[in-house]
Amino acid sequence: MSGVGRLHSQDPSRCGRSDALLRSKHILNAQVSIRAPCCKQWYDCAECHAEAQDHALAKTLEMTFICKKCKKAFRKDMGVYDESDEYCPHCDNHYVIDAKTPQAALAVESEDARIDSRFLKDDRVKNDASRSIYGIDTSFRLG
Repeated sequence: MSGVGRLHSQDPSRCGRSDALLRSKHILNAQVSIRAPCCKQWYDCAECHAEAQDHALAKTLEMTFICKKCKKAFRKDMGVYDESDEYCPHCDNHYVIDAKTPQAALAVESEDARIDSRFLKDDRVKNDASRSIYGIDTSFRLG
């Protein structure tokens, strides 16, 4: 628990974050930060550690976490880990969840939709199939 006070004074450049309690760029819904046993610094995922450090992440059975909801540290023994250990012991935040990773997406940038709504299509209004330039009877114009 003595390392918790040094949380904000560590290297702010890791993983593009200025605070260990902010979000990772690899796992968007990380619920805890994990203290790396090799260098004693806090990371949200192994990718963040690999980007910031030049050594491999050391493996251990006892892990130290900081919950991002209540911001309190706790330790878990991974040798006797069971289903009840998936929750923060302080606030019952469920931190073992499926990871959301960033996905590539294409989007159209435009002005504010309240001002210019030409890019929006209202799916509630259906196109009238009978309304077409080819559906108009122009036989009387031919002579």
